Amino acid sequence: MLNTHGANYQYTENQDAIMEALSANLSEDGGYMIPNMPADATKEEQEAYMKESMGKPWVTINYHKSWNTNMGMNMFRGFVANVVAAFLLCWLLLQFREVDLKTGLMAGLAVGATGYLVISYINSVWFETSSVGYLIDTIVQWGLCGSWLGFWLGRK
Repeated sequence: MLNTHGANYQYTENQDAIMEALSANLSEDGGYMIPNMPADATKEEQEAYMKESMGKPWVTINYHKSWNTNMGMNMFRGFVANVVAAFLLCWLLLQFREVDLKTGLMAGLAVGATGYLVISYINSVWFETSSVGYLIDTIVQWGLCGSWLGFWLGRK
């Protein structure tokens, strides 16, 4: 199996100790950026804290109090989102004077690249993570979708 997202989900032998510390110190599900300041901190406090934090470790955490392996609703929501995205690409392709395999492929890749650049890539820049897996996902899924739609919609 291709582990294209492995760089974003690495294993640590210290996971039990880390989870224990997180469970003891986080009471709510949510995303956390550590170190961070309270929302009501003044601009001067924020600037001082930023200087103090320079060069020190930092982490982003998506914390959930309970592991849930029920993926049914997530799979359904993902399916619906993908169908809506495919219909939007269909609509876009139907606005073209002529549709063929090449046009479908290029339009699919353009739509996919837009999503990749403004979400996955920008997140990888800010949070210093790898986005290669997401780039591969984008090229494969939008390339296939665009090619198939270009072929199908281009039939006479």
